[in-house]
Amino acid sequence: MKILIQNGRVIDPASGFDQTCDVTVAAGRIIGIGKASPDGAPHRVIDARGCWVLPGLVDLAARLREPGYEHEGMLESEMAAAVAGGVTSLVCPPDTDPVLDEPGLVEMLKFRAEKLHQARLFPLGALTRNLAGEVLTEMAELTESGCVGFGQAEVALASTQVLQRALQYAATFGYTVWLRPQELHLGKGVAASGPLATRMGLSGVPVAAETIALHTIFELLKTTGARVHLCRISSAAGVELVRQAKAQGLPVTCDVSVNSLHLTDMDIGFFDSNARLSPPLRQQRDRDALQAGLADGTIDALVSDHCPVEDDAKTLPFAEAEPGATGLELLLSLALKWSQDGGVPLQRALATITCEPARVLGSALGTLQASVGQLVEGGVADLCIVDPQAAWTVQADALRSQGKHTPFTGYELPGRVRTTLVGGQVAFERRG
Repeated sequence: MKILIQNGRVIDPASGFDQTCDVTVAAGRIIGIGKASPDGAPHRVIDARGCWVLPGLVDLAARLREPGYEHEGMLESEMAAAVAGGVTSLVCPPDTDPVLDEPGLVEMLKFRAEKLHQARLFPLGALTRNLAGEVLTEMAELTESGCVGFGQAEVALASTQVLQRALQYAATFGYTVWLRPQELHLGKGVAASGPLATRMGLSGVPVAAETIALHTIFELLKTTGARVHLCRISSAAGVELVRQAKAQGLPVTCDVSVNSLHLTDMDIGFFDSNARLSPPLRQQRDRDALQAGLADGTIDALVSDHCPVEDDAKTLPFAEAEPGATGLELLLSLALKWSQDGGVPLQRALATITCEPARVLGSALGTLQASVGQLVEGGVADLCIVDPQAAWTVQADALRSQGKHTPFTGYELPGRVRTTLVGGQVAFERRG
């Protein structure tokens, strides 16, 4: 199908392109930007006057809850939430049930996702069998089945020796290891250590849980040369360590959650379980450092940290509630809010959810590497049309995700996705 998108403000953070013009899509590719439509009338014309035409968003952290946790989320509901939020490519961690440690499981998940014809799914394989932290998985076979990297999700490794061997093996074959920096024994609390956690009687997670893990990872990188992506940095001290590691030339990238970027431990309020998150919300100085680090490029990408949780697991006392929040439909608007509130250039804010996360994936994208997260002639037609003037209020019942819990309920946010195209096909269109 040939689609002509007219009169929109076309913004491509990867190239810096920003002007009002037309975009022509055909056979799943972008065949024209800023020029007259090639021969042949389009099958459909979309008037994007007053709207932005952006690359499809790339989210590096989105749990889809399938297989194993269908009571909290299913591929159908979470993929629908993704395209409603303009997300056309997403990475899911391996902590499903069963764990993504066998090629057949990965192939099945990708096949189910492709049949939906919505967002593109890039699974992470388990670093160790059953995420038990003892025996390494068959990374080569998992890569052939479609895994873009390997990680432990929220399960911290107890053995530094196992981590060293994993990094050595990954370095040999050019795989990327995805790690959330957390020291196993210090990371078992439910809130960030500090005056608020003490006052509320909540078990704390000290900043040292993150920094000790980061020091260990960086020392191992120096000897193995492996490439590591750090998931959901949460502290000012962590940002500074990443900044130093990058200055030393270590092959490391990192991301931050929209929750940590905007909220602090004070948002727990009166034990609001919607703010029960992992990593836990930290103090204002940490949030400020995360915002500064994302703005200056120390932190590469902004992620939704989408983790749908059922009502029964959330409507519990704070310490007993399951950590997690829905976020796919909020990613774009929270990036725009950060841009507006913090005076961050629009191009930089959009880059953190488009071309920068695509750069993190790099060669793991295969033939899509040259076009995911950007608008380029000849590239894959993954894009979204956004009305920047459409403010909206986050309401649980209006979310397409099966998980309705988010600490941003009641927030008024800027920007609303009107239309999302994946592979040149309309995957989402907002009515009214």
